Amino acid sequence: MKSLQAASAAIEMGAGVALLCCPSFSAELLIGVPLGSAAALTVTRIGGAGLLTLGVACLLAYGDTQSRAARGIVAAMWFYNVAAACIIAYARFGYGLLGGVLWLAVVLHAAMAVWCTTCLWNSLSRASLETDEQMP
Repeated sequence: MKSLQAASAAIEMGAGVALLCCPSFSAELLIGVPLGSAAALTVTRIGGAGLLTLGVACLLAYGDTQSRAARGIVAAMWFYNVAAACIIAYARFGYGLLGGVLWLAVVLHAAMAVWCTTCLWNSLSRASLETDEQMP
């Protein structure tokens, strides 16, 4: 789970900083269309702040692989990655948008969701085995 925490921290902090600092360029790279309104720029920057926050949470949890809090962060990252993959794929099929890194983003989020699932499953399996061993 440590490598997942480190990878998630790096990816989400990087994306968060990009969306905060260069929201229109980041959107154009992802969906092929620059942001045109102050409202879109504001919402994108809020999303960037959220991603930066998720990255910081992953960074602060680095190395803590057994606590409920660490599993909670990974569960939140699982939900985020599933949602992001679906939303970005919908941008392509529902709206016809296509940026240079759209498919890369879908694959990355899907892969991160699978990695989160694996880590959660392994963590819960270990916790179950430890509980079974402690019973008289």
